[in-house]
Amino acid sequence: MSIIIGVLEQGMIYAMMALGIYITYKILDFPDLTVDGSFPLGAAVTAALMVKGMNPYLTLPISFAAGAAAGILTGIIHVKFKVRDLLSGIIMMTALYTINLKIAGKANVPLFSLENIFDNKVLDSIVPEAAAPYQTLVMILIILLIVKLLLDGFLRTRSGFLLRAAGDNPVLVTSLAKDSGKVKILGLAIANGLVALSGCVFAQWQRVFDISVGTGTMVIGLASVIIGVNLCRFLPRVKDTFAVLIGSVIYRACVAAALQLGLQANDMKLITAALFFIILCISMDRKKKVKAHA
Repeated sequence: MSIIIGVLEQGMIYAMMALGIYITYKILDFPDLTVDGSFPLGAAVTAALMVKGMNPYLTLPISFAAGAAAGILTGIIHVKFKVRDLLSGIIMMTALYTINLKIAGKANVPLFSLENIFDNKVLDSIVPEAAAPYQTLVMILIILLIVKLLLDGFLRTRSGFLLRAAGDNPVLVTSLAKDSGKVKILGLAIANGLVALSGCVFAQWQRVFDISVGTGTMVIGLASVIIGVNLCRFLPRVKDTFAVLIGSVIYRACVAAALQLGLQANDMKLITAALFFIILCISMDRKKKVKAHA
């Protein structure tokens, strides 16, 4: 049961990050490597604020704002300075490594002795003792549902439709007298804000900030998006955002199963890359078959 709860907790935390990558990868068609820096950015901001005594719940919106700022800078580099999308992300990811170190003060900041969103006096006084083992899981689920509902609501607005159009058909956005560049910047801001929010929750869940926590974030998020979207595309009335959540949990379950089978933790990066490569190849083959039949 503890393994299952751990898989669900990690899967739902990473699902927030995967929702951000869903925006850049599926909607904007923008390979944004900024996420490898904005994930630890959220964790660094959280660690710095919590060490100074800030309410841990206030770190959630602040971390989102910090990630959104990183996304805006990536968008400005791409849109205003005409740098290619991939290179824009690489530039920002590289810069964020130093910025994260400056914010946190050092490469590793323990948070074990501090109250967090999962363990504090208020929750301890409200939650019954019998429900204590599920306290963290329920809190993560609440945050994830709020994020998902807000994102679904945004995608149904005019700005949300323009965001979809900016990835599929930028000419259409221009024909509507809108600046497709500004729409891209908005999308990158929201995406990296969600990634940083995920990093914030992860740091409080793990009770430590580490500068290397963002390594492989892009691959993990892409794997979650591709797994979820491809598995749920045959199910009626399943939104892509919900499919991404399912994909994230399935991915973490695969990782947990691999560790239980005796694989070393040091092997997981290679296994993750191999799994992602296989899923990507299968996805590309399916797209080719669909185009051939069309």
